[in-house]
Formats: sequence, C-alpha cells, structure tokens
Amino acid sequence: MRGKARIIKGRGIRGAGRRTVALLLVLMLFGLAGCAQKTSTPTASNAAQEKVKTVELKLAHFWPATHPAETQLVQPWAKEIEAATKGQVKITSYPGETLLKAADIYGGVKDGIADIGISCFSYTRGSFPISEVFELPGITYNNSKVASKVAWEGIKEINPQEVQDTHLLMVITTGPGDLFTKAPVRSLEDLKGMEIRATGLSAATLKALGATPVAMSQAEAYESLSKGVVKGNLGPIEVLQGWKQAEVTKYITKTPFLYNTLFFVTMNNDKWNSLSPEVQKTVQELTEKYFDQVGIGLWDKQNEAAMNGAIKQNNMEIISLPQAEVDHWVNLVAPVQQDYVARMNKLGFKGQDVLNQVKAMADKYNKEYK
Repeated sequence: MRGKARIIKGRGIRGAGRRTVALLLVLMLFGLAGCAQKTSTPTASNAAQEKVKTVELKLAHFWPATHPAETQLVQPWAKEIEAATKGQVKITSYPGETLLKAADIYGGVKDGIADIGISCFSYTRGSFPISEVFELPGITYNNSKVASKVAWEGIKEINPQEVQDTHLLMVITTGPGDLFTKAPVRSLEDLKGMEIRATGLSAATLKALGATPVAMSQAEAYESLSKGVVKGNLGPIEVLQGWKQAEVTKYITKTPFLYNTLFFVTMNNDKWNSLSPEVQKTVQELTEKYFDQVGIGLWDKQNEAAMNGAIKQNNMEIISLPQAEVDHWVNLVAPVQQDYVARMNKLGFKGQDVLNQVKAMADKYNKEYK
C-alpha cells in the first residue's frame, strides 16, 4: 500500500506539472499579444504626431494692429496658409514694432529674429540700390495697383543680389503720394526750407526741391508733426487716416510724380528651406493670390477711405498745382534719376536700360489699371 500510494502521488505531481506548463504557455501567449498591442499603439501615435507637426513662424511689421495691412492682408493670408497646410504652418503676427523696429525688420528676418518680415526698403537706404528704381520721382503711376505690378514683375525679372539673403515672397507699394503740411504749399517757394518727414529717395527728392527732409518712420511722424519737429510729410494719403496725421496737418498738395514707397514681404532662408516642397508650393501660391487680390490694391482702398473719412472730417484743403509749376518740379527732380543711372553703371548694370524698362512697364500697367 505504501508503494502504491507513492506511485499515485508521483502521478499527481507529474499531472500538476503538465497543467502548470500549459498555464504558463497560455500566459506567455497572452503576454506576447499584449506586448504586440503595446508596441503598435505608440508607433501609430508617433506617426500621427509627425503628420501634424506645426512650424511656428513669427511675423514682424510696423503698422498698428488696427491697420488694414494687418487686418486685410496679414491675418487672412496667415489663416488661409494654416488651413491649406492642415496646421503645418502657423503664422503669428507681431504688429506695431513689438518684435522689431521698422528699420531693423529686414536684418531681423535675415538673422532669424523674425521668420517673416514686412517693412519698407527705404528704411535702410543704400542696402537695396537696384530696387530704388521703383521709387524714383518723375515716374507716373496711376495707383498702387500699377506701382505694385511694376515693382514685383521688375524685381522678379532683375532678380537683384541684394534680396538673395532672404526668401522674397512678394513686394507691394503705396503707389503715388502727396505732401501733407501744416502750412499751405501752393508753389516751390512755399516749400523751400520746410522740414518734411521723408525716407529713402523721398529725402533726396525733397532736397532737390529745396525742402529740408527729416528721416523717420511713419510710427514717429504723428508726434513729430504734433510737436512741430517737422512741418509736413510726403506719403500716401492713407497715412492721414491710418496714422491719424489728418489731426496734425491741414493741407494736401497733390504731387503724385514725387512719391512711391516699396514694401517687402520676406522670409528667413533657413525657415523657408525647412518647409517641404509641397508646403512651399502652397505658401507661394497663396501669397501670389493675396498679392493679386489684396496687396496690389490695398493702398488704393485706404486712400479712398481716407478721402471720404479723415480728410473730410478734419476739413483739410486739397491744393492742385498749376501745370507750369508741376513741370518746374519735375525738371528739378530729374537729377535724382540721373544719379540712379550713374550709380547703377558703377555697379555693372546698364542704369538707363533698367530705368527705361521700368518706365515702359509703368506705361503698360497705367493703361490696364486706370
């Protein structure tokens, strides 16, 4: 009995062992399945995260947050790019010089302080010598549509080295501008010695006419006009409303042959190159769309709004010069064009050919946008 009992006990142990091994095998199979599930989930999650990775871009400009450049161009353009790229590109605007001062924006984009910048070429005169042709006095532009078309088409054709250190997205212009003064300017004699806010070629133009140009951005002009530091401004009519300068000036002398200011919209090269070709294509296409549908006419709309708004509200007087006076002024600023031609020749360009090309383009688009 004892031997039999031992045999039965041994069988029980062997049976229990088989059951334990089977249970372990089942647990191992479940464990492997669980591991497989766990490893597959993070991979899918990582892929999803990779797909919606966002490139954050900081955009710097100098206009107030309420200015149409921000509300009608920058914000809608940025939102459409974000939507079209499915969140891969998000542009955050920093208006009113909150990220960079107006004169520092181009350099700030080049150095990566801002990813995108919008400002005037003329705020850093001498840095963009070839592009100055679009701001020369004596060239007539009917409106900002004409001036913007000429400038963007011309820069793409010339492709100057001076803008290669950033990725130029587009250029737009103010179109023709006028003199806004505290005292009336009805002739050249009235202008002589008068301190006028101006930048870039506008300063050279006013100097040729006998005025005293004072360099400053539009952001500084209101206070300088109100304190009498300057007695006037040369610029687009929109500044009388957008920058409230109708409150500190009384007279408008129509001088569309004196003024056109060129704005750049440009992006840091490294940031641009970090975007995929598909995203680059989307950004470029939407930028061209906003150039054609918004940018080229933005200042025309603002000028019209100012004429019907701030100018009427502040009872500003509009002065039109007699044709003989206009001819006299145009003759006096002709040396500014000649100086440009001479400077281009020294740089190895055919200055007169460049100037003639721009004049021909202006004639072409003046007929299209009357």
